[in-house]
Order: sequence, then C-alpha cells, then structure tokens
Amino acid sequence: MADLNRQLQFETLQLHAGQSPDPTTKARAVPIYASTSFVFNDSAHGADLFELKTFGHIYSRIGNPTVDIFENRIAALEGGVAAVATSSGQSAQFLAISTIASSGDNIVSTSYLYGGTYNQFKVTFKKYGIGVKLVPGDDPATFEAAIDEKTKAIYVESMGNPKYNIAPIPDLAKVAHKHGIPLIVDNTFGMGGYLIRPISLHQQISSLLNGT
Repeated sequence: MADLNRQLQFETLQLHAGQSPDPTTKARAVPIYASTSFVFNDSAHGADLFELKTFGHIYSRIGNPTVDIFENRIAALEGGVAAVATSSGQSAQFLAISTIASSGDNIVSTSYLYGGTYNQFKVTFKKYGIGVKLVPGDDPATFEAAIDEKTKAIYVESMGNPKYNIAPIPDLAKVAHKHGIPLIVDNTFGMGGYLIRPISLHQQISSLLNGT
C-alpha cells in the first residue's frame, strides 16, 4: 500500500502540487478556466467572499482556479507558505518592494543585477521617491554598512544575471534579520526551487521572486 504521508519528490510536485483531480470529470491535467466571473451560492456567500471571510473566487482579474493551482504549485516547489502570480518578474519586484517601501525609503541591493531590474531600481523607483543603494559585490558586511533607518529591505538574485555569482543567502538573511527588515530574493535562475531553494537555506527569507 502506498504511504500517503511520504514527502513527495520535486518531480512529482512539478506535475501535481496544488491540484486535486476534478471530482466530476476526473481529469488529471489542470484545466484552463476561461471564466471571468464566478457564481455565488447566495448574497451572504458573495459578501463573505468580498470580505475575505471565506475562500473562493470572485473575478479572474483577482484570481481563478487555474492561477490558484499555479500559485500553490510554485509555493510547494519553493518550500513557501503561499504565492502570488504576476504577469512578469518585473511586476513581482514592483509589488514586493512598493508594498513595504514608500517615498523617502530605500532598499539595499547589489550592482550584480539583471539589466531590467537595474533600470527599474534606478529609474522607475526614483519616480516614486524610493531609493536603491547599490553596493559592489555580495559581501554581507558591505550590505550592512549601507543600511540606515529608512532601509526597508535587502534585495539580491540567488544566482546573478549576467555574472552567475552565487549570493551568500544565509549570511544576508542574518543581516536582514538583525536590522528587522526582509530579505527579498529573485530566484529566477534557481529554476523554481530545483537548483536553489533560498527558503530552505535560512528561515528568515521573507519574499521570493521567480521571473519569466
């Protein structure tokens, strides 16, 4: 008899995490739900959904069953608690950073960054009054020296693009935790947790991004 409590391997999680087979059709593959809207059981059910008192779907712009499975699968592969899907890695970065930083605040990052990220940090965030301190290299001491009372996060790529440098995630997480700020890791080159799983390297990882 199969052990239902055994830990699933990464390859199995890639195929099945976050999904229960459709009880009506018994289809194994994840269906693509094209519906923009969803039915409420009654007015009270609708009110509970909008007030986030119960789980369910309201409108596909917010989320739908297909996206929900994708988010749960990514969370399982990365070892996270939950995930939020966006249209691009740049969108994920903007949401993560603009949620915790406002005009006058800053984040500390490395100069070893993907070109699109560098431009977002130096151009786009500047328009919103959010500063980005770029330090040379990956030395945690250099990151710590750049932190001030307005710093809201440390940001790195698990594997740098284009230098392929490997960020010292556990040490950076300790620095972030010491100063009471999150460590945000772009794990694009980590292949969804297959090559690098930053959350497993240190419990203080607060936010994880996967680009496309």
